Amino acid sequence: MLWLLWLGFALGISGGKLVAMSQTNTRLSRIFQQMADVLEVLGANRFKVIAFQKAARVLGELAEDVAVMDSKTLRAVDGIGKGMADRIEAFVQTGELAEAAELMGKVPSGVVMMLDVPGLGPKTVSVLWREAGLNDLDDLAKALDTGELEKLAGFGKKKIENIKKNLVFAKEAGKRARIGEAMAMALWFIDQLKGLKQVKRIEYAGSLRRGKETIGDLDLLVAADADDVGGIMDAFVGLEPVVDVIAKGKTKSSVRTGESSGAAGSSKGGGISGGGIQVDLRVVPIESYGAALMYFTGSKEHNVRLRERAISMGMKLNEWGLTKQDSDEVVASGSEEEVFEALGLAWVPPELREDRGEVALADKDDLPLLIELSDIKAELHTHTTASDGMWTIEQLALAAAERGFHTVAITDHSKGQVQANGLSDERLEKHIVAVRRVAEKLRGKITVLAGSEVDILTDGRLDYPDSLLKELDVVVASPHAALTQEPAKCTARFLKAIENPYVTIMGHPTGRLVGRREGLSPDMGALFKAAAERGIAMEINANHWRLDLRDTHARAAIAAGVKLAINTDAHGPGDLDQLQFGVLTARRAGVTKSDVVNCMTKAGLAKWLKSTR
Repeated sequence: MLWLLWLGFALGISGGKLVAMSQTNTRLSRIFQQMADVLEVLGANRFKVIAFQKAARVLGELAEDVAVMDSKTLRAVDGIGKGMADRIEAFVQTGELAEAAELMGKVPSGVVMMLDVPGLGPKTVSVLWREAGLNDLDDLAKALDTGELEKLAGFGKKKIENIKKNLVFAKEAGKRARIGEAMAMALWFIDQLKGLKQVKRIEYAGSLRRGKETIGDLDLLVAADADDVGGIMDAFVGLEPVVDVIAKGKTKSSVRTGESSGAAGSSKGGGISGGGIQVDLRVVPIESYGAALMYFTGSKEHNVRLRERAISMGMKLNEWGLTKQDSDEVVASGSEEEVFEALGLAWVPPELREDRGEVALADKDDLPLLIELSDIKAELHTHTTASDGMWTIEQLALAAAERGFHTVAITDHSKGQVQANGLSDERLEKHIVAVRRVAEKLRGKITVLAGSEVDILTDGRLDYPDSLLKELDVVVASPHAALTQEPAKCTARFLKAIENPYVTIMGHPTGRLVGRREGLSPDMGALFKAAAERGIAMEINANHWRLDLRDTHARAAIAAGVKLAINTDAHGPGDLDQLQFGVLTARRAGVTKSDVVNCMTKAGLAKWLKSTR
């Protein structure tokens, strides 16, 4: 069943290293979020719905594994009451939650799938199911074509057109997994297989290694002796999340994992469903590992460019190695660096291998020195319990300090975000005092700045008056509403916001959610020009639901002379761990540390912040 199938680990980063988070937390988070959605579809008590939503979010961001918590500690977690704690303990003991199975039985599985369509929340889905008798996405598509929905109250022509558009978008996006999901799954498989004594090397390849925002299937590459391949393949197809063995061979096996339903508990919406993810495992000799890693990393276009170069040099290049055309003598194959060197090229970072001119740059040894995760020294977009975050100000600041950051900005939501407990003018004034108090307490350990993520209203005005904005150290101006505005209107709206003398960073400018919401399409060239003239930064929101700016936008931004800010938009402990996805996106854009304000020294950042005013 959809609510109980294995999905994988959440990710964390500690000291710059990838670590696996709790599988139990992730599974329960997804179960609770889906229960909340189904309860809302059924018209259940609103407070019960909220309780499940809150528990889902808490579990999704909780670093400590609930499976190892004692009863007292579990019940002390904010957002986990006695009832939720009892459910968690039952699940930990049995691996099941009977209440969830019973609840899911009350709604057709196809109705739950409707929740994956952007713009179709539980209340709308409830109307489609109860009043229109629609049981799945096929019923919805037919009803849209026949005009049947026009009979329903509240379903005007514009709303129906949006549903049609979003249904197509959901079907296209649903074929791929977001990088956060794919990375978690890949690392889990690698962790299981690398313990086999037959495995000499193992890495993920494909579009995941290139840092793409969505992944079609996972490519894993293993180096091993020929005699050991059978045992490796047996272990691979027998792993827990595998529900279907597509193929099992001597050099390649393919499996499909169980269905997923996205990142429950995330503030960024629902998820991708329908068939889990395909995982391909290839085994090659250690002497061919470098050539194979290059080949299976791709992209296809990049590989074609390299093969053409090899031919022009009297050689052949494939997954087994670089060889001479006339004798098949191996020139290079053991490592990527050796193969690139034999082709007369500097090693090309995987994120740049998209045939966007990287081979020509490698030929001149003129590739950019890409930003690294360790280069990030500040976080400038975070949320605390003052709005919709899970941290207190001090907890957040200390977590940032533990990561080696010299500066963190507290930027809770503005008053327009009612559902996110946005701060009124009066509450913000008190909040600034509270932030300053923590800043003084932690002086010498980390610099704590008072800021706000301020809504850009539909007409371009900001959600607070200038008299209040000027009291802040950092203003992240972001769109949260009217995310279907026409391009000309949203461009004018954002240009007006950029003109505000107190704006520091423009946050997640399109407002998109990867695979869920297309977002706005402003004239990015106009925004970058204005941002460069003002000297403010454009944000790459690192949350894997957003990655906004996307890589192509970030590339255009730095070409226009715009500084970037890579922020996590952290609402809880797990969110800081998503910084890696923002860095991967930046690397795909050819971004260096000098392009990113978060990489500045403490003094340099303070000077830049002052210059934006």
